[in-house]
Amino acid sequence: MDKNDKITPKSGQLLISEPFLQDENFVRSVVLLCESNENGSFGLVLNKLSILKIKDLLDELEFLDMEVYVGGPVEQNTLHFIYKGRALLEGSIKLGEELYWGGNFEELVSKYKAGEVDLEGFRFFIGYSGWSEGQLEDELNEKTWILCDHADAKTIFDSSPDELWRVALRNMGGDFQVLANYPIDPRLN
Repeated sequence: MDKNDKITPKSGQLLISEPFLQDENFVRSVVLLCESNENGSFGLVLNKLSILKIKDLLDELEFLDMEVYVGGPVEQNTLHFIYKGRALLEGSIKLGEELYWGGNFEELVSKYKAGEVDLEGFRFFIGYSGWSEGQLEDELNEKTWILCDHADAKTIFDSSPDELWRVALRNMGGDFQVLANYPIDPRLN
């Protein structure tokens, strides 16, 4: 790639943090880009569990002992979700094959209580990761992130949070398979 070429991130791509990224919010992170346009980018960190459960956050789901992830450091008082399979909710945005972001939350709760939705294929997040206009492009050009062209629902939902970073890199093949084996602190090897 020529140094003048501009990298343009798109919705449905994954951002994989480079092995030595020191930002505590994004060490060994895999971020699903949900929206990326001329105004900036919005994504969710897929592999950072919080200490909270859904029942801790929502009165209408106080019976649900489901894990919640930290989507990022921005607005951690907001709740977001992704799901796999087919489109189930009005307002859901398709990010990839069998991968959707958001939708009508009241409809989700109603369908769940009626037994029409299995939440096994859902992930919930507090907060999000955000970049202002041009910020993510600059970070990509500085090699802070490795851009994976498409998010694979199977990889996202079938990989443990501890393994997702490595699995995503391995799935990219080539030199990325070598990066997947980098230790967090090479001095300890």
